[in-house]
Amino acid sequence: MHVVPIWACTQMKTTGNEIMSIEGIPEPHLPTVGASEQPLARHTAWLRIIGLIGVVCLGVVVWRIYQNQKQAAANNVSQAAALQSRPVPVQVTPAQQQPMPIFLTALGTVTPYMTVTVKARVNGELLPVKFTEGQQVKQGQTIMQIDPRPYKAALDQANGALAHDEALLKDAQAQYARYKALYDAGVTSKETLDTDAATQGQYLGAIEADKAAVEAAQLQLDWCSIQSPINGRIGLRLVDPGNIITANTTNLVVINQFEPIAVYFTLPENLLPEVLQKLGSERKLPVDAYDRDDVKKLAAGFLLTADNQIDTTTGTDKLKAVFDNRDQSLFPNQFVNIHLVLENRTNAIVVPSAAIQSGLQGSFVWVVNSDAKGTATARIQQVKVALAEGQLTILDSGLQKGQNVVVDGADRLRPGQIVIPSMAHQRPAQGGSGQGSGRGSGHGGSPSTDSTGSAQPADGATEHKHNKREQQ
Repeated sequence: MHVVPIWACTQMKTTGNEIMSIEGIPEPHLPTVGASEQPLARHTAWLRIIGLIGVVCLGVVVWRIYQNQKQAAANNVSQAAALQSRPVPVQVTPAQQQPMPIFLTALGTVTPYMTVTVKARVNGELLPVKFTEGQQVKQGQTIMQIDPRPYKAALDQANGALAHDEALLKDAQAQYARYKALYDAGVTSKETLDTDAATQGQYLGAIEADKAAVEAAQLQLDWCSIQSPINGRIGLRLVDPGNIITANTTNLVVINQFEPIAVYFTLPENLLPEVLQKLGSERKLPVDAYDRDDVKKLAAGFLLTADNQIDTTTGTDKLKAVFDNRDQSLFPNQFVNIHLVLENRTNAIVVPSAAIQSGLQGSFVWVVNSDAKGTATARIQQVKVALAEGQLTILDSGLQKGQNVVVDGADRLRPGQIVIPSMAHQRPAQGGSGQGSGRGSGHGGSPSTDSTGSAQPADGATEHKHNKREQQ
């Protein structure tokens, strides 16, 4: 007999004649069959749904990224096409045909042609100087003077001794004449006559010594007046007036000859044979001096000679050039860039160094041509560089006179690019850069370029680089 709880009886329902049996009611403490598996299956289903949604979203994101990249690439292509058809403003300049020198470059030091350190040759007090520091002086001009009074007294003393001995000689000559007459008359002896003759000879010797003493005293007196031994510019005085000067010891002032003036420079030993050959065959080998920036020409001169030996420590030889320097643009110990001209090309094709570009095929320039409609387009023209001289580059081949080359705006050009050309402002040509020999036989490969695009010479000669101070 089953006992049914009161709460269970209230749950029984009847429909019609059917009555739920008491046995069909589950025990309250027993779990329903399959109740634990249902939440797990529901959780798994939700995970699958969420994963499917994530995959769909990821696919949508990837698809959108792909579409955006494709659209960006299409935009880039369209922009590039638009830029290709859009004219680019450039500055051009025509290739020139003009005489150009072929030269070697080196660093030189200006040196006075003659330098004299003035010293006193006598002792004494220095009187007020007779020059202004830095002025030009002439040879023989009195510039300083030492107190001459002691030397004037010595000269007077020497002259007095000379006069005394001359008087004694005159008396001896008169006495000799008297004794000679007596000897001829047979009154005096031969010994007395010989003694008077010897006395006369002694006075003659004394007079010669007195004359030498007078000359020495006069020379000492002349040395009290210090004169310039050369034409040149006098420097700062090294001793003030009133000081006691010691002969051949005290430096008084330095005089440098400016006109002419010399410049010493060095060249590598491998370039020396050619220079010496031209120096021997030509009357004068031209030399130009440029400022430190190698832009402004200071003076023109000629090569005088080369040293008779090569410096084994540097492998270079010292050469000397001479300049008239009438305008005194060169100053002693000034550093200058030397251009030793070996050859002059009369019809060289010259373009600005900024127009020279470099690529895998070597050096090239952008040439601008105009068609019948007046449309200007740019194209690449391969060139052969002979040498670069600062802002100018000499070409062996590749261009003709008058062809317009791009000097500004080349970084935005492509072959066939439509351009709007304008003439570039002409700048004065610089000298050589001082980094090489100033000549070349063209570039065998990609030339090295500086920040302005100027190509450097690439000949077989060794680059001649100098430290501006250590090698002087």
